[in-house]
Formats: sequence, C-alpha cells, structure tokens
Amino acid sequence: MDIDLGTFHFLRPLWLLLVLPGVLLPLAWLRRHDLRRQLDGIIAPHLVDHLVITPEERQRLRPAHLLGALLALGGLAAAGPTWEQDRPDFLDNRAPLILAVDLSPSMDADDVPPTRLAAARHKLHDLIQRRAGARTALIAYAGSAHLVLPATEDPELLDSFLQALATDLMARPGKDVLGVIDETRKLLAAEKTPGTLVLVTDGADASQFQAIGKALAGNELQVLVLAVGSRDGGLVRDAQGRPRTDSDGRPVQAEFDGEALKRLADAANAPLGSLTLNDDDLDWIELHAQQHFEAAQGDGQQVHWKDVGYWLCWPLALIALCCVRRGWQVHWLGALLLAVALGSLPAPARAGALADAFFTSEQQGRWAFEHQRYPEAAAHFTDPYWKGVAAYQAADFDLALANLARVDSAQSNFYLGNTYVRLFKFPEAIAAYQRALEQQADFPQATANLALAETLLKDYESQQQAGTPDEKADKVVEDQTPSKGGKPVQQDKAMAASDQVWLNNLTTSPAQFLRRKFMLQEAARQQAGEGTP
Repeated sequence: MDIDLGTFHFLRPLWLLLVLPGVLLPLAWLRRHDLRRQLDGIIAPHLVDHLVITPEERQRLRPAHLLGALLALGGLAAAGPTWEQDRPDFLDNRAPLILAVDLSPSMDADDVPPTRLAAARHKLHDLIQRRAGARTALIAYAGSAHLVLPATEDPELLDSFLQALATDLMARPGKDVLGVIDETRKLLAAEKTPGTLVLVTDGADASQFQAIGKALAGNELQVLVLAVGSRDGGLVRDAQGRPRTDSDGRPVQAEFDGEALKRLADAANAPLGSLTLNDDDLDWIELHAQQHFEAAQGDGQQVHWKDVGYWLCWPLALIALCCVRRGWQVHWLGALLLAVALGSLPAPARAGALADAFFTSEQQGRWAFEHQRYPEAAAHFTDPYWKGVAAYQAADFDLALANLARVDSAQSNFYLGNTYVRLFKFPEAIAAYQRALEQQADFPQATANLALAETLLKDYESQQQAGTPDEKADKVVEDQTPSKGGKPVQQDKAMAASDQVWLNNLTTSPAQFLRRKFMLQEAARQQAGEGTP
C-alpha cells in the first residue's frame, strides 16, 4: 500500500496524550525499583558495588511494561491514523440520474440486435440494478417529451416501466430534446440537487441545437449523450420482428446520423459515448455523474477519511493476552476477553432447540433480518414494527399492513406508505407519508416518496376521467356460450374498488397505461397551446 505522508494525520489527535503516560510508566517503574538509587545517601557510592548483590533476573517483562504498551498503542489507535480519503458507496450515487429514452421509429432498427431500443432497454436495466438505492428518473421522448416516472429508489418499479417502453407509445415522431430538458429541470427543482441527464438516442433534430445551448447556459444540469446504432444503419422492424415497409412495399431503412449526434453533444456541451458490449458505458456514465456532482458541491462538500486505527486492535489484543500471567494483577483480563469473544459470535444459522435456549425470538429475528432472510425474520419477530418491516422486505404486504398499522411513528408510517405504493393504493400511501412528515418534518425519503405517490395518483385520476371501459369494470369475463345473436356475452364482475381495477390493468399492461398517460398529456398541451407540431 502506498502511503502519502503529506496527507498522513490523525482524526482525533487528543488521544495521543495517552502515549505520554504509556512511555513514562515503564521508566517510572524502573526508577522506583532501582536499588542503587534507593541506597544513594545511605552507603558510600564506592562501596555500593561491593555490598549490593543483584539477583539474576528470570523475567525482564513486567506488568508495567505491558500496561505502558497498552496505553501507548491504544492511544495511537484511538487517535485515528489516516492517510486516505474514504468514498463510501452511497456517496457515488447521491446525485439523481435522469434517463431519457428516444422512442422515435428509427429506434426499431436492427443494426444493434435485436433492435436499438431493445438493446438500450437491456443496458439501462443493468444501470438501474447497479444504482439500486439511488434516485433515478425516467423520461420518454420523440416528437414530445413525457415523464414516465419521477426519481425513485426502487429499481424494480423503475425497470417495470422501462421494459414497457416502445416506439408505438408516442403520438408524434421527432426528437424533442428541448422538451426533455424542460422535464428534467422540473425534476431537479424538486430534488434541489445537481443531477445528470442521459440521452439515449440514435440522432437529433438540427433545428434545436441553438436553443439547446441557450437552455443549458448557466445551468447545473449535466448532459450525457449515449449513442445507439451502427454506421451502416439497419432495417426498421415491427413488434413481431418483421421489416416495415413504405407505401411502395419497400423495406424502411433507418440511418445512423453520427454527425447529428456530435453536433447535439457540442450544443449541449456534453460528452458523447456509445453503447458497448461490456460495462464500459455504464462505468462512463457513473464516472461523469459522480465527477459532476462533486464539482457542483464545491468546497463545501464534506471530506471523509478512512480510519485505519482499527488495525492496531490485533496487537492490542495480543498484548492483553500476554497480561494473563499467574501472580499478575491482570489475571481477570482473559475471562473478560473470552466473554467479549463469545458475545460477538453470530447467532446460529437456523432456529432450533439450541437457538431457543440461548437466544430470544427477537434476537433470532434480528440475526435473520441482518442476513436478509426476511421471511424467517418476519416469523420470529414479535415487535409489530420489525415484523412489519421484515414482511415488507419479504413482499408479504398483507402481513406488513397488519403490523405496521399497529405502530404510530414516522418510520412505521413511512413503510406503511411504501407498502401501499407496492399495492398501487396511492391515496392511502399519500396519507401515510403525510402522517410520517407530521411526526418528523425532516424526512427526505418520505418527502420524495410522497411526491412519487402524488404523481402516480394524478396519472390514475387522468385515466379515470378518460372513462375507458377497462377502468369501469374490475374484470370482464367472456361467456363463450353463443347467445341468440351469435356473439359472446360480456359479464362485468365488480369485485373490488377502482384502485384494484387500475392495479390489475397496470400490472398486466404497463404499456397501455403509458400510452394513455402520454395521450392525455399531449392533449392537455395542445389545449394549452404548448404542443402544436
């Protein structure tokens, strides 16, 4: 390991004061047991050598020496020696990332197998999983830009919407990057932190280049352009994989406009990358996002240093073990070390008679929870909060609701809201998040999830106002017995509330949900005079 002595320092330097008594204690012991010093002034110095018989020392290591070593080495360890900055994993993903996916028809070209869009979805899936726990938003665009999902820390929820993206969801062709920038600004205004926009596209609209440069001037938003496609281009294929044809029956060819992408990158002052077969493109995105975030934070960003003092615990333990000597006053130390070692051992891997004899049900549940065995943890916990959280992590949402509802705290209401979101019961989720914020005003996770639930509720209400037949009936069962008219008879079976209706529709067809959402947003923009072609 290379150590830069220029940055070597101690995190808690006052503990170095223990080094002084650690050095002085052995010297004081030697001075106190110096027989010649004790006889000084009693016997003439020239007679001392002849009258004093010095016994042969069988052992030179004394308790004072070990105690001094413990004090000096312990003070050095507690002072926190360090020479390397610590960059925890959670700092790498603090900046929100906005993914903007181009859904223009050219993204169905097959020059990147199976299609450009499918390859982009696969790559972004890997990126989302890599950033699990970090805030990531999703935007889809073609002739207009639409927010698919605001920034969320749930990779499964985000990936379910990502995989539903298709070119036929967009009403108008085009590449409206300006609309994407506008949507991104709204997202970052809510996040109140610098972020990075990743444009996943195969081309650009040259008429927007000048406006893009003006829109990004003096803005903390960083833009990355990830190109999808090859120089030779490819055939545009439909959902069944068949080549699309024009009015004359000729296959539609999609070109890859690399020059337009370079000009787009120049206009946005953005680095330009391309889709790769390995993870180099993912590393490229995360590197630029982290560098931008640190630069935007400036000198006010807190610097973390890696404390390496804990490595001195091993020689300290060895010295303490040497203190276990018969006749020494530290003979009790061995029993103490043995008790600490036994107490730090993990609980048994599975519950049984032995585990029940030595560990309570709560302790067994805690061990299972820390080892991500959530169903087992939920079975052991008796505390309603921990039982509810374990059930939530185990995706047993009914058990989670039953237990979390019994606890009235900010954390329990937060997880209760998360559970309702998982069940797509957004009004109940919003109420739970609001109760959590009433009990704990400074709760950024609850604030962010409240905004997410409110956004999804608005989408749901928009579908309800549209009054589609799928949303009026909870389940439509076709009676295959022919009626007198020879047509199937539809029977509506109302089984649950409209929230469950929408949940079923969304779960079975997220693409249909997005198509309806984009259509309503486009209609609203045209009515407001903002969405004219």
